[in-house]
Amino acid sequence: MNKIILKPGKDRSVFRYHPWIFSGAIARADGHPQEGELVKVYSSDNRYLATGHCQIGSIAVRILTFTDEPINYSFWKKRIEKAYQKREAIGLTPTPDNNVFRLVHGEGDNLPGLVIDYYAGVAVIQFHSVGMFLEKNNIVKALSEVLGSQLTAIYDKSEGTLPYKAAIEPKNGYLYGKAENFIALENGLKFNVDWLEGQKTGFFIDQRENRKLLEKYAYRKQVLNMFCYTGGFSFYAMRGGAESVHSVDVSARAIELTNQNVELNFPGDTRHKAFAEEAFRFLEDSYNKYDLIILDPPAFAKHQNVLNNAIQGYKKLNRKGIEVIKPGGIIFTFSCSQVMTRELFRQTVFTAAANTGRKVSVLHQLTQPADHPVSIYHPEGEYLKGLVLYVE
Repeated sequence: MNKIILKPGKDRSVFRYHPWIFSGAIARADGHPQEGELVKVYSSDNRYLATGHCQIGSIAVRILTFTDEPINYSFWKKRIEKAYQKREAIGLTPTPDNNVFRLVHGEGDNLPGLVIDYYAGVAVIQFHSVGMFLEKNNIVKALSEVLGSQLTAIYDKSEGTLPYKAAIEPKNGYLYGKAENFIALENGLKFNVDWLEGQKTGFFIDQRENRKLLEKYAYRKQVLNMFCYTGGFSFYAMRGGAESVHSVDVSARAIELTNQNVELNFPGDTRHKAFAEEAFRFLEDSYNKYDLIILDPPAFAKHQNVLNNAIQGYKKLNRKGIEVIKPGGIIFTFSCSQVMTRELFRQTVFTAAANTGRKVSVLHQLTQPADHPVSIYHPEGEYLKGLVLYVE
């Protein structure tokens, strides 16, 4: 196995169990490690530190273990078993009213570069590193053994998540079995999961607890769900007793899925209408129409170099939402940009509120649910930030 030797003093983050080695920390490599290969990391005085996957870019190594142990099938099975046991401990493995959860959440489960979502018997995998992609067979075998009869199919959806510089040509497709039924259940509500063509793995599981909270606030309210995607917040609002729910997304396909999901849960219910329109254009015509608004846009910044543009985008969106909502209204606002910290997001929303001149209170500070765990040694894993605002 090839060796990576760090510069003097650059081993401090490893002693804090941070799972990334940055390219600037590396003094040299013994051998010629290729992207995706396993490498051992050593300090400048030749002490073993960790083993991980080599990759091209600023993150040069994603650490798998800080113990000098073999990385074999037994290693992968044990890690996936531990991830499943964590979900079992928090009551998220399949239950009569919920068969959707994230089984593996990258660094949060000590499996950097791997995401696995479970939908009613189907495990949808996304590989975010070449190293994980090359372990595909071991991961599929381990999944089938750990999940047993709870597993119908495994679908690989990594075409858009693997590094473009990698010399591989991934194709989305089934790795195990096949599934025809795309209906899943979350907190007793049904929804279609489009893991073939939809965003991410097919649904935004990370908003499950926040949707549940919104349900409690929806009674007798006029609700606007911006960037609705498949309508998750919309049908929770309807179950919560909303008087009307309007779902908006620029994607016609998203609107189609939203309408299907609403019909699955509330057939023939006239309280819901969906609009395929651009967000800011729709908000311009929404003054004093709504008393509960959800602002859950796609990530405005995926990299640090576009963070400033993202801040301006979040500021503009939240300012407009605060301006148009009825007095006494409530806003659920989110950022799923990893580079946007909790403090920075709150500061951005504060600036947006100040620009409107309206009185605004924070009712809740929200984050991702327990099946999207954040390693205490890797705070970057806390990517979802949310605020519930009361606007006078």
